[in-house]
Amino acid sequence: MRVLITGASGYVGGVVAEHLVRAGHEVVALARSDRARERVEALGAKAVSGSLRDLDVLRGAAAAAEAVVHTAVDYTDPEMGDIERAALAALLDGLNEGGRFVYTSTGLVYPDRQGATVDEDHPVAPETSPQPYKVLGERQVLDAGHEAGTVIRAALVYGRGGSGLLQGLIGAGRQNGMVPYIGDGANEWSSVHVDDLAALYVAVLEHGGPGAVVNAASAERTPMRRIAEAAAALTGAQAVSLTLEQGTAAMGPLAATLTRSSPLDASRARRLYGWSPAGPGLIEELTTGSYAGS
Repeated sequence: MRVLITGASGYVGGVVAEHLVRAGHEVVALARSDRARERVEALGAKAVSGSLRDLDVLRGAAAAAEAVVHTAVDYTDPEMGDIERAALAALLDGLNEGGRFVYTSTGLVYPDRQGATVDEDHPVAPETSPQPYKVLGERQVLDAGHEAGTVIRAALVYGRGGSGLLQGLIGAGRQNGMVPYIGDGANEWSSVHVDDLAALYVAVLEHGGPGAVVNAASAERTPMRRIAEAAAALTGAQAVSLTLEQGTAAMGPLAATLTRSSPLDASRARRLYGWSPAGPGLIEELTTGSYAGS
């Protein structure tokens, strides 16, 4: 299958592209710089010069593909919602009738369930998500109608030394000698190894059935305090409890996000695609795996 992927020079997208190439697919990757081009070509993909702002490039590349995988994102860019809306419109407009479209979303689209497990049928709304434009992006893909649109709501992604959240906690430990968590840190998060997540993308594209919304998470649920303690042990720092007010002063809106707990039920992905995550657990990976030498 000829697959266009955005974000292949990034963390999740790079591993997804690698898995697609390994599975025998022809992968074409959007590359916005010479460095990105080198990165995606090293993965075995063919680079197409452009960014999410280059709408004609997106439309043309999608028209030449049988499937589109959208992983590109910059959560630090305040304009990302507008950028993604226009980019999705171009990609969906270019993709031919019957093509496949896989959209990368996040478990953060769900409202805070305070520890109650959530499945894909639970209502989501921009007003209750720390990443509201991801809810809107999901709707844009699912409402397009002319393609088999699948939304993957990923839990906390880890592995291969990546993940913005984990790298941030590790960086805090190294720089400040302290890794923060909020309150008692008992709120549990779901997680998924990046290689397991990439395997799900391949399974979705090769399934051939109608699109769906699926959660991507292992069975493991990890308290935020335990994550902070593992990051602290890795860096010789201390895990420290902050009040929400202290956390907000130090980390901004991220502090409130760290108090959330909406563990994901990923049984639909297992049932529809035979997906079976097998990677090492989050704490194991933090303490003895790819982060240990980072």
